[in-house]
Amino acid sequence: MSTAERHLKYLTRLIANQDDVELIVPSSDRKSVGALVYVAECFGFRYSGVRLVGRYKNLHVRLVRSGDPADRQRAATNLAAFPAVGQGGTVPGMYRASLTPVPEAQADVDVLNDLIMYDALLLAGNRRQLLTMAWGSAGLFLLLAPATGKYAVLLPLAVLLPAFLLGSLRINGARRAKIAERLRAAGCATVQDDAGRDRYVRPVPQAG
Repeated sequence: MSTAERHLKYLTRLIANQDDVELIVPSSDRKSVGALVYVAECFGFRYSGVRLVGRYKNLHVRLVRSGDPADRQRAATNLAAFPAVGQGGTVPGMYRASLTPVPEAQADVDVLNDLIMYDALLLAGNRRQLLTMAWGSAGLFLLLAPATGKYAVLLPLAVLLPAFLLGSLRINGARRAKIAERLRAAGCATVQDDAGRDRYVRPVPQAG
């Protein structure tokens, strides 16, 4: 069984009998996440958001079964048309037994990838948290230097670690800005989540 088929089998098992699931995607497999979510949406689910979990920031992608009648009808149609997803059969929007989008689905998969990556970067680039860490670490090293006498080690760290964190924050913001531009061009609208952060949503369900 190929890697793509294992991913598809895992997905179909998750969404078979649940209305609210988390798709766990290791950081090494992020290139396939948009395609997996596309397939899930073809079977009646909608992308809801992500969490970053663990040392390696694995993606936990939340999928929620849609109550929209059009989504339910599309799911029923696809269940009848694609009964062997993850078992070597054809896959909606993908080449057979793969997670490679056909040309007609590529644009939708690209938008899903951008939505997921934007949300992940938003979580990873928590401005308040990173600024607190940057200035807190600088203050800690400056206090420790005279207390321990290790000026040669701690004073450079008081500069380098905050500089690294602030640089990461700037890079994260630049990457989000580029993704946001693509999402707006694709017709996505800005919304605010419960924490007051700007996110993007698609105006209409994908085809499929």
